Amino acid sequence: MKACIYGAGAIGGWLGVKLARAGCETSVVARGATLDALRAHGLRLQEGGATHTAQVRASSTPAELGVQDLVVVAVKAPAMAEVAKAIRPLLGPDTMVLTAMNGVPWWFFQGFGGAYAGTRLKAVDPDGAIAEAVPAKHIVGCVVHASCALREPGFVQHHFGNKLIVGEPSGEQTQRVRKLVALLEQAGFETVLSEQIQKDAWYKLWGNMTVNPVSAMTGATTDLILNDDLVRGFISAVMLEAREIGARVGIPIAQQPEDRHQVTRKLGAFKTSMLQDVEAGKPVEIDALVTVVREMGQMTGVPTPFTDALLGLSRLHARVHGLY
Repeated sequence: MKACIYGAGAIGGWLGVKLARAGCETSVVARGATLDALRAHGLRLQEGGATHTAQVRASSTPAELGVQDLVVVAVKAPAMAEVAKAIRPLLGPDTMVLTAMNGVPWWFFQGFGGAYAGTRLKAVDPDGAIAEAVPAKHIVGCVVHASCALREPGFVQHHFGNKLIVGEPSGEQTQRVRKLVALLEQAGFETVLSEQIQKDAWYKLWGNMTVNPVSAMTGATTDLILNDDLVRGFISAVMLEAREIGARVGIPIAQQPEDRHQVTRKLGAFKTSMLQDVEAGKPVEIDALVTVVREMGQMTGVPTPFTDALLGLSRLHARVHGLY
């Protein structure tokens, strides 16, 4: 299988090395220092005390890499508009595009029934250009439950977690998604085939739409955030708003916020991806994690005063630091 990684950051690099080791003909779209590092050293991963290196074909120009069987899009949401402008040469009639991204994806209501079927979310695809560039037929959703960080360009450190949840936006158990699950399992991932990938994406969002921006603003690790009663109470109030929105669009969550906090606590003290981005001076994913929830609140008639406060504060912090 020809597999291309678009976005060789921490998660993309982790996926790329393991796919290459599973026998995929792997290429990477990269620029700058990452491109130089891949050409000089290959794509490297430190995992479980061992360092693995995958020799990959790397280019800043997708047209040089050609049509792929699988394109893994592992960029941060703010970069997706630029990816959409360049991705077309990688896509053939049967190419799968696996979106390994945080937050609510642009295709969230594609193939998803109910009153909001086909709705475009302006927070993540303002003019519809992403949906036009990556037609819905190509999409397979992916929710990543793992923590990785870049040691240096092209060199990933895996911390914990090895779970991928994948699924067609329609929920169908298609032949292609079953083959993809088999490939991912062969590559060493704990892989779950989802009946409703939107629900899995929403459940992950339910935890990180709050802890991520709070950590970005305060510099605090997750344990410090949850140990502060006032901050935890504020986070819980945001989560209750999001839970009601989910229930109204057909993705209910049975848990209480405190149940989700216990899941996060088990991961120990760690820096969220958004805090890592702030420290690295990279744009933050506020729109895909928070702005979109406010938009969905307006769609469904759910008041979101706590979400609005979180959005306003985190957006202002990011603007002041030139990250939004």
